[in-house]
Amino acid sequence: MADLRGKTLFITGASRGIGKAIALRAAHDGANIIIAAKTTREHPKLPGTIHTAAEEVEAAGGQALACQVDIRFEDQIEAAAQGGVERFGGIDILVNNASAISLTGTLETTLKYYDRMFDVNARGSYACTQICLPYLLQADNPHVLNISPPLNMDVKWFKNFAAYTLAKYAMSVWVLGMSAEFADRGVAVNALWPRTTIATAAVRNLLGGEKMIQASRKPEIMGDAARAILIRDSRSCTGNFFLDDEVLETAGLQDLSSYSVAPGTPLQADFFLD
Repeated sequence: MADLRGKTLFITGASRGIGKAIALRAAHDGANIIIAAKTTREHPKLPGTIHTAAEEVEAAGGQALACQVDIRFEDQIEAAAQGGVERFGGIDILVNNASAISLTGTLETTLKYYDRMFDVNARGSYACTQICLPYLLQADNPHVLNISPPLNMDVKWFKNFAAYTLAKYAMSVWVLGMSAEFADRGVAVNALWPRTTIATAAVRNLLGGEKMIQASRKPEIMGDAARAILIRDSRSCTGNFFLDDEVLETAGLQDLSSYSVAPGTPLQADFFLD
């Protein structure tokens, strides 16, 4: 495959941030995007809705279907998947990007937030994959891409926010298991994770404010890396835990400075990477 033209991508959390960057990069190729996200009204700290994302996708050269979806509820996922199939004729690619985060310790993590992280990260990505798989199995070059990290069992990633780590690692465990389970049927299941923090609303609002934004890379690096993975042959590219910069360097891009929010500023490493 040279590009993603005509392919249909189901992307969770595509109204902003990394999910939208992946959608826009695919749209530049002429792809169809099922925007599966919750936001229908602008939020002062979380700019972007499924409708504004759809407008950007279409302006970039793709086709868009905006679907209000909370991936904690399988009926909403099913409705979006069916709507996408009716509109575009199938689903070729699933990107499990939506995530919930609370970097809190055992005493501070309420069971409400515990349930939210496991319902969105672990159960939500599992449900989306299960619901999209019947369509993926009919596609020519089907891919599932989870935005999740390499599995790193260093205790430092557990001691201060064990609940979040385990909920996020569930998405990576699905990669381990499902890539093997569906290898003979040609469905690629891979993970992609950023080497550095990415300049998103979550980083600004939850992790480090404007200072960390300045030490981050733009979401476009994840969009370009995802596209480089998704054009690969699904039968020979599965079960991998990719890092964005390594993907792009393998594709021949050696200078990544254009992705920096503030070129020359030392970059902040993301979680789960030594």
